Amino acid sequence: MSVILYDYWRSSASYRVRIALNLAGISYQAVSVDLVAGDHRSDVHLARNPQGLVPVLEIDGLRLTQSLAIIDYLDQTRGMGLLPAEPAARAQALALAQSIAVDLHPVCNLSVARHATTLSGSAEGMPGDWMRHFIRPGLLAFEALLNGFEQAPYCTGTQPGLADLCLIPQMYNARRWQVDLTGLPRILSVDATCADLPAFAQAHPDRHAPD
Repeated sequence: MSVILYDYWRSSASYRVRIALNLAGISYQAVSVDLVAGDHRSDVHLARNPQGLVPVLEIDGLRLTQSLAIIDYLDQTRGMGLLPAEPAARAQALALAQSIAVDLHPVCNLSVARHATTLSGSAEGMPGDWMRHFIRPGLLAFEALLNGFEQAPYCTGTQPGLADLCLIPQMYNARRWQVDLTGLPRILSVDATCADLPAFAQAHPDRHAPD
């Protein structure tokens, strides 16, 4: 049975699922849902996901939504070890990942930034000012949270974990919106390490941009 990922090339949530699929060694067919063109609001896509969001993953006879839920399913069924087994360490690693996926990413979602731009009367600097206002403080907090973990190649250990899957797409967004990345040495070290892994490199938006 084929695996199908409905995604958008610049979607952070889709990006993190692409990384997870690559790490799990799962081949998949990518079907683009163009958020800019409004494809996510079509009847066809709403039938897949009533929230009108990406990604949607069809795998193992299931249709899954919500990137963190999808990644958890892959982790549980493919033994990826994305989170520590010990409860306290697991909670800390999960909090690190959620600081981006639950707190930072949603306010920088395309639809939110567009609405903020509209409410501002398309003020000069929007939506870039909006993105930078949230992304740098979010990354500074993430950097501080990383100090609670031993120095390692990846956020929480010697292999990629859930926090790395959440961080790297946010770093793409930070660079896209020209966020100041000074004072983030551990994040930048993790970012460089992940960039050398094929699973991350092959999931990069530039590899999935429309022709």
